Amino acid sequence: MTAAPADLAIRHVASLSSGAPLATHLRITLNFHPDRSTDGRPILRALAEDGRYHSQFVTGTGNGGLTAHPGGDRWLWESRIFGGAYDAAPAAERPVYGALDFRGRPYGAAPRFGSAFFRLAPTVLGRSTFCYPDSFLEPTHFGTAERMALIELAEADRQDALDDYVEAHVHGGVRLAHEVEALVLDPCYRDTEVAAEAAALPCPVEYHPGLRLSTGLLRRHPDYRGPESVALGLALARDGHLDPLILGEAARSGEHDPQALKRVWHCLARFGGPRTP
Repeated sequence: MTAAPADLAIRHVASLSSGAPLATHLRITLNFHPDRSTDGRPILRALAEDGRYHSQFVTGTGNGGLTAHPGGDRWLWESRIFGGAYDAAPAAERPVYGALDFRGRPYGAAPRFGSAFFRLAPTVLGRSTFCYPDSFLEPTHFGTAERMALIELAEADRQDALDDYVEAHVHGGVRLAHEVEALVLDPCYRDTEVAAEAAALPCPVEYHPGLRLSTGLLRRHPDYRGPESVALGLALARDGHLDPLILGEAARSGEHDPQALKRVWHCLARFGGPRTP
């Protein structure tokens, strides 16, 4: 019997990995923006209807580079990392991307990809693989739940706070009713359509402390994502601050370059918090 692509991929990564087993209390999180759309549907509504979290190869959307197609960068690095296991596999069989929350941060392991996150159940750890740094940087360090030396590597590295995550690849699918412990939202979405759509998901909904960035603090960091990002953030701000709800509305308006908005989001995710001066 031919092995499934997921099994082949995990075996290949395991052959490249070393270290002690991963602590079972750790969780993988999948960060994303909960107020965006996929396939013409609000993303949370699509998730409720499908019951699964899909990879960029299925959705065609994402918060990083959109290169999930044959010959694209993501296709090429998956071919390398997973030993070609998915080269001929249907898009729906490919892994979904998240990060290992070994730091226990309230905003998920990789907030650069969005203000909300799914916290996955420990049952997915055994069918997950990991790399450090992010796969688009062509990493040479890999891990599995049984062989995990990446946490020590990440802790010893000196990266920007948005870049210091251990990337995770969950193979075999993520079913919201079975593999998700909770959807964790920013409190700016309370009593909004996002909260209503989240309530329809087959998993609990929680809220983290929130990410707000004052215009005063934004002005202090023109070198982080450039003065243009500061200028756009100041133009979008309301009552002297930015939050994920404000940026989501700007994204849906279609009036701004998505890459420019992404850079403003990076400023908010990097320097924001429950309260900022």
